[in-house]
Amino acid sequence: MSASNRSALITGASSGIGEAFARALASRGYSLTITARRGERLRLLADELRAADGVHVHEIVADLESPDGRSLVARSIERSPFDLLINNAGFGLYTPVASTTQDALDAMVQVNVLGVLQLTRAALPAMVERKAGAVINVASGLAFDPTADHAVYSGTKAFVVNFTRAVHEEVKASGVRMQALIPGLIKTEFHTRSGTDLERIPVDWLMDPAALVAASLRGLELGEVVCVPALENVNDLAAALRSQSALTGSLVKNGAPAARY
Repeated sequence: MSASNRSALITGASSGIGEAFARALASRGYSLTITARRGERLRLLADELRAADGVHVHEIVADLESPDGRSLVARSIERSPFDLLINNAGFGLYTPVASTTQDALDAMVQVNVLGVLQLTRAALPAMVERKAGAVINVASGLAFDPTADHAVYSGTKAFVVNFTRAVHEEVKASGVRMQALIPGLIKTEFHTRSGTDLERIPVDWLMDPAALVAASLRGLELGEVVCVPALENVNDLAAALRSQSALTGSLVKNGAPAARY
């Protein structure tokens, strides 16, 4: 991951986790393509990285909520294949489905699901052909914890985790690596849009974005398909994932309803 001739594309790069990925990879000598909705902030970051690290940085102003925005970024990936794709762009609204507009719910699905799907699909053929490359998809702990007011967001992030794990099985023989990154509570602007009041959360619960990114990149080197930087005992995660597989196995081995029915 430290080779200076490698390239990466990062979505949602103008702040938070995406910005932290951009800074970490620029310091490692990666050529970067960074994308976000906010063009001015994107340009300021690009100028700073060029000056500080002397790396090539290309900006794409695109809103992944729109088909045109997703297609613009996907075409860039197909034209100039990258060594590393980081699908970080995403947002969540923590509100009940019944009182949230359909447009707002659709927007979460467009960015969190279709954005990840379309850009991953654009990147994989060249990676598989080269037998090298990696995709990091930023998910959420809420993927494993569907609760009231988080229905659509947690559903989209469950997609990200399951999609990433399944694609890993499809491409692992080629040498391409996949990672679903599970942040905990991170000190970013994401929470402002979601309606979370960070002032009410204990400071020691909040992870710094740079620490999260460092753990993610190390997890990629270690081969962690589901990376949970805040989890001390990885055996807990392994056990949880095995239990999911065991449940699926029981479904396909019994052709009759359970006795309680």
